[in-house]
Amino acid sequence: MDRRTFLWNWGGGLGGVALAHLLAGEGRGATGVHHKPKAKRVVQLFMSGAASQCDTFDYKPLLIKKAGEAFDPGEKVELFQSNPGVVMPSPWGWKQHGQCGKWISDLLPHTAGCVDDIAFVHSLLAKSNVHGPATFMQNTGFILPGFPSAGAWISYALGSESKDLPEFVVLPDPRGMPPNGAANWSAGFLPAAHQATTIRAGTPTPIYDLHAPASAKFINADSEREGLSLLEKVNRQHLAGREGDSRLEARIASYEMAARLQLSAPQVLDLNGESEATRKLYGLDSEITADMGRRCLTARRLLERGVRFVQVWSGADNGFPRRNWDSHENLEKDHGELGTALDKPVAGLIKDLKSRGMLEDTVVYWTTEFGRMPCSQGSLGRDHNPFGFTSWFAGGGFKGGVSYGATDAWSYKAVEKPVYCYDLHATLLHLLGLDHTRLSYRHNGIDRRLTDVHGEVIREIVS
Repeated sequence: MDRRTFLWNWGGGLGGVALAHLLAGEGRGATGVHHKPKAKRVVQLFMSGAASQCDTFDYKPLLIKKAGEAFDPGEKVELFQSNPGVVMPSPWGWKQHGQCGKWISDLLPHTAGCVDDIAFVHSLLAKSNVHGPATFMQNTGFILPGFPSAGAWISYALGSESKDLPEFVVLPDPRGMPPNGAANWSAGFLPAAHQATTIRAGTPTPIYDLHAPASAKFINADSEREGLSLLEKVNRQHLAGREGDSRLEARIASYEMAARLQLSAPQVLDLNGESEATRKLYGLDSEITADMGRRCLTARRLLERGVRFVQVWSGADNGFPRRNWDSHENLEKDHGELGTALDKPVAGLIKDLKSRGMLEDTVVYWTTEFGRMPCSQGSLGRDHNPFGFTSWFAGGGFKGGVSYGATDAWSYKAVEKPVYCYDLHATLLHLLGLDHTRLSYRHNGIDRRLTDVHGEVIREIVS
């Protein structure tokens, strides 16, 4: 009798899976914290398609001064799909905001009101100027597929604070998926239970296959109970002979979670109980902001009920007309629509978390796969720029009203304190009580990390 069969015969198997979920429900992950955390949950806002740093958060007066002139940074400029055009200032004006005096584009007036709670990182670099690999890198730390996302790593390390909701939830853009699709929130080689649960907030079926279709009149409480009993027997036989394969255990865990979600999901996704003031704060009273507002408000409701990591996507890779931040043809139109749709809901999320006392231990993390060039593409667009772009953090132990690193006078290349996603991930894990060098998982003979063999905590932006 092999070890697996022995454990099954002596009360293991599904009981062990149930025990693991009970432990996870008490907040005990596979590793636990390495030091006292300042944060316990994260909401990541991902701008799919590459939001332009020089039209949002990276103010450069030189672009205004040199508008229409040849772009000449003193070296050959190689772009993704075009030749360098002329220097192109932002279509939006800039103003200083907050006690910190941070310059923010007029595209984002509501976010500008939160700058004293935000730590900006202006010196990010990417290893690819292609959307798919660069999106993988910001989510998983690698430009190749097959690696766990940051949310999966955090789920694996810390477990859940709720027995009725997943550790890791993704709220995709309802217009479509980003490049790489669900691989962006995969568990990779970690146990499969740590992949994200996708919830399509605001749709008639936010979680696929959670309930039986209305046409299946033959399904009732008794038939479901009998079917689950038979499924358990089949699963026992299947799992007993497949030691080391986490996929079936994850499937069993997903069935258990689905049963609990049938009760918890309708409640957490129902926004009707929110006050009119809260709904307006997130922009649910306006058509252009309602969708993003609904997902940001849903994110807050998930976080306050114990979900560890919520990822909210803005932009979808669905061709033309363009519905993401990849503004090659008309930046003012694309960024104008997406920025307006995003601005009030994101500011509302920060303000709502702060008013509830949740911002102290919740990280709000805004990012994109790379930036955009300071010169024009055609006459109205901007090409890809992996050499310098911006991300920012709020809450959860991050300092407010600070900026780290800088691009050159053009907003072309990071020249002061350049960093990669490894450093952002190391800092994020640090505030969650995790040492990024110790959070590892052995796979194919290698001790793998979210930060690969890189990463330094950015001490200047943490309190």
